[in-house]
This record gives sequence, C-alpha cells and structure tokens, in this order.
Amino acid sequence: MAVYLHEEDLPADCLAPGAVAVDTETMGLVTTRDRLCLVQISDGRGDEHLVRFGVGSTYDAPQLKAVLADPARVKLFHFARFDLAAIQHYLGVMATPVFCTKIASKLVRTYTDRHGLKDLVRELLGKEISKQQQSSDWGGPVLSDAQQDYAASDVRYLHAMQTILAERLEREGRTAIAQACFDFLPSRALLDIAGWADRDIFSHE
Repeated sequence: MAVYLHEEDLPADCLAPGAVAVDTETMGLVTTRDRLCLVQISDGRGDEHLVRFGVGSTYDAPQLKAVLADPARVKLFHFARFDLAAIQHYLGVMATPVFCTKIASKLVRTYTDRHGLKDLVRELLGKEISKQQQSSDWGGPVLSDAQQDYAASDVRYLHAMQTILAERLEREGRTAIAQACFDFLPSRALLDIAGWADRDIFSHE
C-alpha cells in the first residue's frame, strides 16, 4: 500500500478498471468561496492517489476528469453532496454514478446517530483512523506526511464499506430508495452551488 502525490492531474493508466473511491479537500466549507486543493482517489487495490491543485490552478486535469466523468465507474464518496459540488464547480465534471456511504449508513444504521467516517470505519471494519488533520491548511505549498496520510485514509476504506452497506441495504429492503437518493445527489449539489445550500425547498415554509 502506497500514497502517491501528483500535481494538477493523475498520471495516465494509474487506476484499475471499476469503481473508484473519491474525496476532496478544500480551503473551507463554502464551495464557491473556498477553493478545491486536493482530490483523493483510489481503485480499492491498496494505493491512494492524491492530486493537488495550486493557487491559480486552471483545473485542466484531463486524466482525472476522464475518470470522474466515466459513466462505467461508480464513484464512492462519504458525504457525496459536498464533494460533488466541489468537483463540479472547480473541475466542471459531475462525478456520477454515485454511492454515498453516509447516506447508506443513515438508511441502515438507524440504531445510531453516529454516521461519520471514523465511526463507520470503526464499526464496520474494526479499524481506527485519525481526524486530526481534518481542519488543517490544505492550500499551503507543502503537504505534510500527516496531511497526506489523513487524505489517503478518507478513500482507503470506502470500497470495503460499500460492500457491507450494500448488503445491509438489500437485507433491509432499502436498496431502491438508496439508489433514488444517490441519483438525486447531482441535483442537490447543483442547488448548493446555486445558493440553496441552507434552504429546504421541499419544506412547507
């Protein structure tokens, strides 16, 4: 298992075919204000690839965009809503089709209100991950080893968790409703970008 840091794009042919786990790191939580600094991606076979974008980046990244836009590859996220919006806004790609482990967790782990990545990894896989670097400066000129390991851990376990959560969705008869939620996520991300992030347009108010 290795972590590879790349500047501005993925190398060609560094990922095996099939589903990819994806995550992003930004300068903050406001997509249109806080620039995209890092995209993490893994094919689930043991390596993680980190693509860093510098200040003033044009976000061309043709290799990365081709993977994210590939309709034959399912993209695995944890809280896909945020990552889809960041990828769409900065890279101009809607990374579909989607499986979101946070949504799947909320649909099948109704015995708890703890749906964070750290909690899921602990319960489903019996592993511990550190979140100490979560709020660090991702836009600096150098990413520390601790930052790189943290970023890689965000995609390291998504394939294994997707397998378990998909089985539980099937067991509880909630696969179809989960898929409907996943299919709506691109629209939810576009609403966030357009200014409706904090408004529930489906509510009566």
